[in-house]
Amino acid sequence: MTAQFSPPWSQLETLNATLSTKGYALLEASSVVRWAGTTAHDLDFLQSFWSDLPPDPHLRDGGRYRRRRHGCFVVSSKQVKQVAHRAHWQPLAYNALHGGMQRWFAPLESAMINCQAWGALLGALARQCSALHGEQAWFIEAHPFRIDTTDGIGRPTPEGAHRDGVDLVAVFILERHAIKGGETRIFEADGPTGLRFTLEQPWSLILLDDHRVIHESTPIQPLDRNTLGWRDTLVITCRSGSFQGEAQNLLENSD
Repeated sequence: MTAQFSPPWSQLETLNATLSTKGYALLEASSVVRWAGTTAHDLDFLQSFWSDLPPDPHLRDGGRYRRRRHGCFVVSSKQVKQVAHRAHWQPLAYNALHGGMQRWFAPLESAMINCQAWGALLGALARQCSALHGEQAWFIEAHPFRIDTTDGIGRPTPEGAHRDGVDLVAVFILERHAIKGGETRIFEADGPTGLRFTLEQPWSLILLDDHRVIHESTPIQPLDRNTLGWRDTLVITCRSGSFQGEAQNLLENSD
């Protein structure tokens, strides 16, 4: 058996200071409810939308283990505004495996976006990012993921340890079903310090200052080879000024 390390939980009352000092912070589900101003019941309802995620058509390792959707928003202290569906784009400097290509994914379901908990989570993230980097509107990309053991092994981060090229990354764990592995690892971007832990609690949260830390999750395997396992997460990124790749898209469209 592989040892599982407990998460170093942060206190909601000192969240801003922890994130500013360490570059990361972890919240238990009960703290997430308070932080977002929502309810556990509303979060549980939101989780139902992970049962209908389409396969990721862009995996360059040939895998069939990832399902996902994608949506984009501009969020300020006053409003949550969904914008037109767009491709997800990252430079090769941040994603050596899938960077440099426009990846179109199925859009988020309207019923999901209209949930009270959805707007509450995006609003809380925008406020958190403004507390860290200054008050402004944030360009937010949301990625519901299911990594499963269809291939015998599933890779939450096939690109390896990485930054995302944004300002703040939020990773919510929703469910671990019949799996082992899936350990989270966080490292200083410019230093030797790192930590490892396994998130199991539904709706627990990792917040990452993308300027200061890199992160990855280890592969998952089934507990029983005859039973499909999976790991459900919600990854939301916040970026200042524009969506990543907007300048690249304008250049390509002008050709």
